[in-house]
Amino acid sequence: MAILPVRLYGDPVLRKRAQPVSAVTPEIGQLIDDMVETMYGQVGIGLAAPQVGIGLRLLVLDEGNGAARAYVNPAIVEQGGQVVGEEGCLSLPGIFADVTRAEWVVVEAQDRPGAPVRKRASGLLARVFQHEIDHLDGVLFIDRLDKVTRDRIKRRIKREGFPEDAAAGALAL
Repeated sequence: MAILPVRLYGDPVLRKRAQPVSAVTPEIGQLIDDMVETMYGQVGIGLAAPQVGIGLRLLVLDEGNGAARAYVNPAIVEQGGQVVGEEGCLSLPGIFADVTRAEWVVVEAQDRPGAPVRKRASGLLARVFQHEIDHLDGVLFIDRLDKVTRDRIKRRIKREGFPEDAAAGALAL
């Protein structure tokens, strides 16, 4: 396994819609392993393939039990409620803001062996799913903020860049 470089805000790969995974091959299995190691190495709880420069519809996340799980070609098929919560992102280190998301979601995908999976999630796990699936569509959490807040964050990034120790002390999606 290897820790992959995480692409930062401004990298064009983060703005492209990822392509479906056609088959869960040994290479995809290796990518999953590398993404899990990268996610934990960056103190994250979720990671989408575009964040490591791979334009495929694949994400990994920690479901809260210390074990990471892969979701291949995930899609939100049901959602409901509304909740506001703070988010950060490995591709925007040190940046945090309140984002409005669905309170619960149902996700359909394939697992690592390629079998169909249907998962209902609420709370933090629902937020992570929405955040990571947004990455697969070329959407960043700052895109979901009001224009004034989003522009303030963009100006801050342009002026100050990202702090070198941004991952310390906070979980990022």
